[in-house]
Amino acid sequence: MSPPHPQNPNNTNPQPLKPTTHPTAQLRKETYSRLTPVQRLQVARHPNRPTCLDVILNITDKFVELHGDRAGLDDPAVVCGIGSIDGVSFMFIGHQKGRNTKENIRRNFGMPQPNGYRKAMRFMRQADKFGLPIVTLVDTPGAYAGKTAEELGQGEAIAYNLREMFGLRVPILSVVIGEGGSGGALAIGCANRNLIMENAVYYVASPEACAAILWKSRGAAPAATEALRITAPELVRFGVMDVIVPEPLGGAHADPMAAFPMVRRALMETYRPFESMSGAEIRLDRYAKFRRLGQFEEFAVRAADWRAARQERAAAEGATTRAGTWAASEAEAAYIEAAADADDQWDALVRGKEEWTNRPVQPPGLARSGVMEVAVAMVEARRRQQQQQQQQQGQGQLGAAGGGAAAPAPARGAAPAVAASASGAARAEPAKV
Repeated sequence: MSPPHPQNPNNTNPQPLKPTTHPTAQLRKETYSRLTPVQRLQVARHPNRPTCLDVILNITDKFVELHGDRAGLDDPAVVCGIGSIDGVSFMFIGHQKGRNTKENIRRNFGMPQPNGYRKAMRFMRQADKFGLPIVTLVDTPGAYAGKTAEELGQGEAIAYNLREMFGLRVPILSVVIGEGGSGGALAIGCANRNLIMENAVYYVASPEACAAILWKSRGAAPAATEALRITAPELVRFGVMDVIVPEPLGGAHADPMAAFPMVRRALMETYRPFESMSGAEIRLDRYAKFRRLGQFEEFAVRAADWRAARQERAAAEGATTRAGTWAASEAEAAYIEAAADADDQWDALVRGKEEWTNRPVQPPGLARSGVMEVAVAMVEARRRQQQQQQQQQGQGQLGAAGGGAAAPAPARGAAPAVAASASGAARAEPAKV
């Protein structure tokens, strides 16, 4: 017989141990289940968060990186390449940040130059030519706003991408994996479906920049973060984003290997409906998605109580205009008709008079024939005269320097020689116009 256990002297069957949750894991779960927008912004900017290349290399079966914009430049802040997932080849394009200071300097902290966006458009066109679906991974605080970037046409490069992406015939899927800032994110984000990771953010301007503009202080960044509605749930509610990609407990930076399969699964599930669509249908789908953004209601509100006004409109029997537009009351329908009639009257008034409605105002003298030609000829004649004077001055200075030492001294009593200046001796006649 075995000796009695110190904590169980009667040798009775002990109760099974109950599974316990580690306090750290429980605390992490409670913390990440109620993150504020400011905290989500901090998670999105975490230095250990998976980068574009981390995601691509772990969700693809095979990947080949491509370089260059065909103009002699290759921006390291933009990564492009072809990869395959479950036998489907994709063109991957994304912003790449660094892991340390040296890498961030090389990658310009994920802020592309104009040649980076031209590089992205080059491979988008290649994907469109060969029928490859496009996947873009957005992770940038914004396009680089330095002097060199502006000189190279940063705004034009972004605008060109925005226009050209709507004409591509292959599906485009965009995933915000970190922070998506301003036009730098939108330049590769005009997609058929926009996905966003659970703790990622997407904004038109960084909270710090917004606070500096509106409150004149970067200290108001938390208030700006709340007002901008930059988190994933709010963006999906507004229709800016379509799908939220879940992250493991503690964020993608805490367990990257668990986050990668979630991204891969969400991408393939979103891509499958586009396999049976034609190129024209894909383009129309992309156009319709962005046309739905920014829709709003306009109606009169008493005492700024818009919720009560909306409930009253929902309960009203309503009326319709002659064109079939719904209105909450007969008075509102009459107002809509009056506004439409006023627009029609204005269009009829200016029809055929477009030549003078926006004609620029010119000085009366310039309207006469030949005035501009005379003015241009006078400017050219003055420019030629100045060039001749400069050339003759230079020749005179060279002659004085070369022959000054060899010139004999004048005899006593002789009249001094008068040297004419180069500009005076060979002064050109003014051109006659």
